[in-house]
Amino acid sequence: MPRRSALFFLLAAGAFLTSLSAAPARDQQSDSRLTKAFRRPDSNGWIFVHLEGTPAEIGFQHGYLLAPEIADAQKTIALGLAHDSHKSYAFFRAASEKILWPRVEPEYREELKGIAEGLKARGIPLDLWDVVTMNAWLELSPYYTNWYDKQHKAATSGPRPVPEHCSAFVAIGSYTRDGQAVIAHNNWTEYKEGSRWNIIFDIAPSEGYRILMDGMPGLIHSGDDYGVNSAGLAVTETTIGYFAGFDPHGIPEFVRARKAMQYAASIDDYARIMKDGNNGGYANTWLIADTQHKEIASLELGLKHVTLQRTKDGYFVGSNFPANPELIRDETDNFPVANLSISANARHVRWEQLMAENKGKIDVAAAQKFLADHYDTYSHQTAPSERTLCGHIDLSARGSAPWQPAWGPAGTVQNKAADASMLAQMSFTAAMGHADGIDFKAAQHLKEHPEFDWEKGVLRDLDSRPWTTFRSAQ
Repeated sequence: MPRRSALFFLLAAGAFLTSLSAAPARDQQSDSRLTKAFRRPDSNGWIFVHLEGTPAEIGFQHGYLLAPEIADAQKTIALGLAHDSHKSYAFFRAASEKILWPRVEPEYREELKGIAEGLKARGIPLDLWDVVTMNAWLELSPYYTNWYDKQHKAATSGPRPVPEHCSAFVAIGSYTRDGQAVIAHNNWTEYKEGSRWNIIFDIAPSEGYRILMDGMPGLIHSGDDYGVNSAGLAVTETTIGYFAGFDPHGIPEFVRARKAMQYAASIDDYARIMKDGNNGGYANTWLIADTQHKEIASLELGLKHVTLQRTKDGYFVGSNFPANPELIRDETDNFPVANLSISANARHVRWEQLMAENKGKIDVAAAQKFLADHYDTYSHQTAPSERTLCGHIDLSARGSAPWQPAWGPAGTVQNKAADASMLAQMSFTAAMGHADGIDFKAAQHLKEHPEFDWEKGVLRDLDSRPWTTFRSAQ
């Protein structure tokens, strides 16, 4: 997107959002699709939203109840896509319509259409392709754009790096205090998007299992993927660093992730759904806790190489490192396995240390401490940076190559943890911002690092909030 048109888009969107806040909304009781849905007031930075019914009803409720937040998130996502890829936002809308939409299953087509209808009912000028683009933004850039540039022999400096999203673990048996599963995750992303990753979705679909998950407004899947369903299955993930691969004929990742969360009742179910039609977009190592069968698993999902490991006594950790040597060889851009100074490897070492040091003592309280950890295994110092489990790329003169430059406004944006007793009640505890209590102030950061001025208008403060427990509104 040219600089002038991008600026015009932001100004126009900002003016629209201002007017929206003062615009009257349709009376909720006037539309029967809304009778079973509700949103609760802000709770320590989170918005709890209950959606219930058919796919079309759930979608309409979602679009209607979160209309201002969806409009705001779309503006931010559109800016980031255009800036990072050097392609117009129209390019991504076209990909959503021509490449992804034909492979979206009918159930989720109805839900996506419903979101667009809910937005329309609130006077939001976003259409279906905006909604699909929002849902697919994590796989469109850079997975699809790298594939597209290669296919079209586009003149570029090379493939764009895959962002390093998240740190996580799942443990069970002799590693946990009560022998039952504990699963925890913190979301790493750029602060402009991450500050908007603050929805707790409680979804009661007419088909499949009930879901409690975190997410972004406008997305039918979690996006950073932390959730539990009423079959007792809890799931999270971390991206596979340096991953290279995309199949335009596959099923979008956001569809498979939502379907697996909604229909899987076991580790085998989850792996089958995620592998079926895999397009390689947003390639992750999935960590799974099956509380009914008292088993945990790790599913490293590449296009060519898929590795499923499982145990009833042990742990799995994730911090953007690939594990399968064949996947590293065939499906990454030379992931530097031996370089312990990079974020993914330094955090991997730290996870292994914490699991060993806390064997037999891991519970939710321990998980919360892990997610606030500041120990750098490469420098052997305690200081927040891109190499610590609680990520602060914004405080690092190194940045986090190849994803983020020095002082990049990115890192941990929120945290979640639960044990088996909580999961049995469809419950987890969550904290917005950094678990260590350090706040990010946008204006001060832009003043000190004006190279990120292009984010002005969408980059906002990310304050650290207390841990808060959420439960499905059954």
